[in-house]
Amino acid sequence: MIEILTPVQVDRARRTGALVGDILQTLRERSEVGTNLLDLDRWTGEMIREAGAESCYVDYAPSFGRGPFGHYVCTSVNDAVLHGRPRDQRLADGDLVTLDLAVRLDGIAADSAVSFIVGESRPEESVRLIETTERALDAAIAAAGPGARIGDISSAIGAVLTEAGYPINMQFGGHGIGTTMHQDPHVSNDGRAGRGYQLRPGLLLALEPWVMSDTPVLVTDDDGWTLRSVTGCRTAHSEHTVAITEDGAEVLTRPTS
Repeated sequence: MIEILTPVQVDRARRTGALVGDILQTLRERSEVGTNLLDLDRWTGEMIREAGAESCYVDYAPSFGRGPFGHYVCTSVNDAVLHGRPRDQRLADGDLVTLDLAVRLDGIAADSAVSFIVGESRPEESVRLIETTERALDAAIAAAGPGARIGDISSAIGAVLTEAGYPINMQFGGHGIGTTMHQDPHVSNDGRAGRGYQLRPGLLLALEPWVMSDTPVLVTDDDGWTLRSVTGCRTAHSEHTVAITEDGAEVLTRPTS
């Protein structure tokens, strides 16, 4: 299903997006050496409830996962890149952390992810991975707008990732979003410009470039959810929800401060 939101619904999406951005910003600030992933999950649940919102993840049970996710935020560390299920693990200096969050407020969902390094260490490859996914996300947003096609976004992402020398996994990518978290159209992280669904005002898209430094192949943890690089290399993931407007693409999930 491809859902086109009304102006009233897009305005609600702005509030949801701001909440997602603010929660991720708070979690990033609280992510220090020694912070437990389970505490990040607990804090997320508290902030969602305080806002009168609901989690898109706790009861989420798609075909590629093993039962309901059962947590409020995805916490992926180092070689984990997607769907990282929180566990009893404390962050260490130099860890590359990705936090991925989706919530629904007033009936509209928003989804965002951020990658960052914990502590004082700044491993060169980790910095490069994060910067590359952020540049690819910027390129995707710039390519989105009324009249553009999904292939234009995919091509823009793929060009940045390929130029940086990273292999691209095509199993998981961006997606439509609205009254539910995952909708059509699928937005691959590589593709051909001029192809695919034509964007219209009122469409919401979650755009999410992600990479692994030396492989396109994923492996699933025993928890049935956490996806890691098959080689154990580091990974990064950047994501924003955008609304297609008459003028372009409006980013909804930036933090408000």
